[in-house]
Amino acid sequence: MSHTDDHINLTVQRFAVLTCIVALLPISVGALVTTLKAGMAFADWPTSDGQNMLLYPWLNDLRHTDKFVEHGHRLAGVLIGLVSIGLVVVTFVKEPRRRVRAGSVIILLAVIAQGLLGGMRVRMNEQVLAMTHSITGGLFFMLCFVFAFLVRRRSHDERSLVDRKFSPVTFAIGVLFPFVVLGQYVLGGFFRHLGRMLHEHVAGAVIVTLLAVVLLTALLRSDLLSLRRRGRWLGSALLIQIGLGLGSWVTKLGFPTLGWVASANSPSQNVICSLHTVGGMFLLATAAAAAVELILLAGSGQIEELAGLFSESPIASGRNGGLA
Repeated sequence: MSHTDDHINLTVQRFAVLTCIVALLPISVGALVTTLKAGMAFADWPTSDGQNMLLYPWLNDLRHTDKFVEHGHRLAGVLIGLVSIGLVVVTFVKEPRRRVRAGSVIILLAVIAQGLLGGMRVRMNEQVLAMTHSITGGLFFMLCFVFAFLVRRRSHDERSLVDRKFSPVTFAIGVLFPFVVLGQYVLGGFFRHLGRMLHEHVAGAVIVTLLAVVLLTALLRSDLLSLRRRGRWLGSALLIQIGLGLGSWVTKLGFPTLGWVASANSPSQNVICSLHTVGGMFLLATAAAAAVELILLAGSGQIEELAGLFSESPIASGRNGGLA
């Protein structure tokens, strides 16, 4: 690979990571909007109280928390839209590979769809749409995270190495795990937006944790550095999410047996419950990245017990894996 190619890839990589980081802003503020029940602070969209969204005197609403937070969410949505446009421009100028360009276009289209869904939620004043908007927000962050992971992925450093510890059962758990996390995230959305399925959500947390322990054991013991790295990301996300989940329970529902009574709309409740939603998105994204890594490594024959299964697959011909 030439020096020029390295520079081109580095530029795309940096912009992909930037897109992923900026995506956290509307997601985090949106989680706070849900916690504060400020989604209908404005009854109109795309205007705000009849004014142009970009010209609305946002800072004058500092004393009106709901409008301040909701309009901040709208402005953050505009920002990620602009960054996504920049990502498309950078990939089309700097990156010759069509699959990378296609990925950037998909991210931009996802931003547009997410913005339209948010607007429909306001205009129709539907809690189900609010919940859907939150779930698709998690999927959007997952998309940005996996894209950034793939454009930064370098498989050639370990191409001669083979993992001999991953069983087909553990591999299946790894591939299916993002879907389990997504189901748990949806259950959380039902509780946050509709006040339903709390016990199902708690049961889902137990299932996710048990499956994660099995998967993490295999990832962290792997002979491949790339899988151990995915394990560290996933393990960190899981530990953070468990802590935020416990914090959300205590601040929102209290702990009567210990004499702890929750205070409605307290700052700690608002912050921790909002971060719990963001943590769920981060867990989903790291789970998806681990699943993609497993699929690519299996397809290239680097997971010994799956080599025969994937030897004839189209993936096996793409030995470099990923987008990078």
